[in-house]
Amino acid sequence: PKSTIRPGRDRGTRAGNPQSAIRLGSSLAVNGVCLTVTSKENGTLTFDVSPETLKRTNLGTLKPASPVNLEKPLTSKDPIGGHWVTGHVDAFVPLLKKINLPKGFTNMRFELPKSLKSFVAVKGSVAVDGISLTVTAVGKDFFEVALIPHTLSQTTLGEKRLGESVNLEVDLLARYLARHLETKN
Repeated sequence: PKSTIRPGRDRGTRAGNPQSAIRLGSSLAVNGVCLTVTSKENGTLTFDVSPETLKRTNLGTLKPASPVNLEKPLTSKDPIGGHWVTGHVDAFVPLLKKINLPKGFTNMRFELPKSLKSFVAVKGSVAVDGISLTVTAVGKDFFEVALIPHTLSQTTLGEKRLGESVNLEVDLLARYLARHLETKN
């Protein structure tokens, strides 16, 4: 679900959904970034965010009341409705192009850093601001995803403007396969 972030040394988010299952010390993905809940008070969750995380993700660019995507961690009882997402962001990249299609569908094109190109493939998975998506196109310096109306209305992607950055996490299996091949040679 979408939520908002407020200012402060510790980053906080006012959660619009029930928080009863969220405890102090729980992990929570905020725009796809794995953070630990350090306090929970009056509907506001607070996280300690390191300078490294602020530098490597779009969390450092957020303004007070910016909408964010929140997701509780997967448990062993939960069905996997996407792909494995760890909350370890690889890059934050700008939205290059937004193509509005009939019936509320949208295609989005994002910059693809050269260092991550080997991990992104058509019909493969990426996480954009923590949202598991299927890649529909890959170019020299970009990748594209197709979004359904439900995803656009229930996440922050529907509100993204050209040039705005998102957190990108490449597929975990692609990363380990590439590492295996690299060490094997």
